[in-house]
Amino acid sequence: MEKKELIGLTQAQMEELASAMGEPAYRGAQLYECVYRQRLLDFQKMTAMPVKFRKSLAGECQASLPYSEKKYSSGDGTVRYLFRLADAQKIETVLMPEMARDTICVSTQAGCPVDCKFCLTGTMGFFRNLTVGEIAGQVLLLMKEHNVAFERQLNLVFMGMGEPMYNYQNVMDAIHLMADAEGMGVALSRMTLSTAGVVPGIEQFGKELKRPRLAISLNATTDNLRNEIMPLNRKWPIADLLKACREFPLREREKLTFEYVLLDGVNDCVQDAQRLTKLLAGLRCKVNLIGLNPGTELPYRTPSEDRISQFQSILVKKGIPAFIRKPRGRDIYAACGQLKLNERVQTTVASQVTPDQARISPHDPAWIA
Repeated sequence: MEKKELIGLTQAQMEELASAMGEPAYRGAQLYECVYRQRLLDFQKMTAMPVKFRKSLAGECQASLPYSEKKYSSGDGTVRYLFRLADAQKIETVLMPEMARDTICVSTQAGCPVDCKFCLTGTMGFFRNLTVGEIAGQVLLLMKEHNVAFERQLNLVFMGMGEPMYNYQNVMDAIHLMADAEGMGVALSRMTLSTAGVVPGIEQFGKELKRPRLAISLNATTDNLRNEIMPLNRKWPIADLLKACREFPLREREKLTFEYVLLDGVNDCVQDAQRLTKLLAGLRCKVNLIGLNPGTELPYRTPSEDRISQFQSILVKKGIPAFIRKPRGRDIYAACGQLKLNERVQTTVASQVTPDQARISPHDPAWIA
């Protein structure tokens, strides 16, 4: 009999599970606290619950996290994890520790279907969506392994492998699960979801009563160039994307974040910066400038620091807050756009599906079809 996976279940679902196993519903609440708050995955160590229930759980359920196959440590403290999932698919997650807080870069898909031409992940192709448990499990494992205290500030950025808007429901369910104060307790205000510009996803995201911050990967100021480096733009061009951004219901003191990866001699000239100021005029936003994080398979180069600074100064002079993102983990291929596993993914029989088959389910929004 296949065991039921607990990682990814909400408190209500665990209460239903306890009731189905002949226990009071509050035992499910205890189980929820043990798994997510105490980070106990061995049922025998959940001593707050009766021995009989723990034995039943061990026979019928499991609480499994992604298997940490390899990890790589950078000179700046960044750690890149290579995780193997139950079906042998592999993903990567990045921990960026700092003095006052930690940041975890979370993957939402195995591979990526968006195919941005400056991103190593895009060269992998796409394999499948991650489940709620696989998304939350990345964070739970790192919190457990590094003994992250609840009072310590933890940032989550959904900027790892994959396009979050193409796995919308699983990503949102994982976000709400991780934000529950009775469980993992990561504040929504400390989460940022990044999209390459899936306009219907942005519109739906704006309707969420509880949501993290939104970041948009822009990277070009003309449709011709964005079509070339971000093929997604052919479906949702810049005008449509910025219309959705202008209509996005920002909360008090909230700003949209635009990410702009600078490619030497491609999108980093004075005219690009000037066009960007016009595109973003009147928007409550900030811009993160990211010098290309290099990879041998990419046809682009990283601009000089002077060129990046010049681009920034043009935005700032026009009143647009612009920040140069310091690369973290570039030496171990953990920086933005560098996640591509260290070995080729061997597709198993269980995962031999086309991208469309893998990402469409009856519960997915219409824009994914």
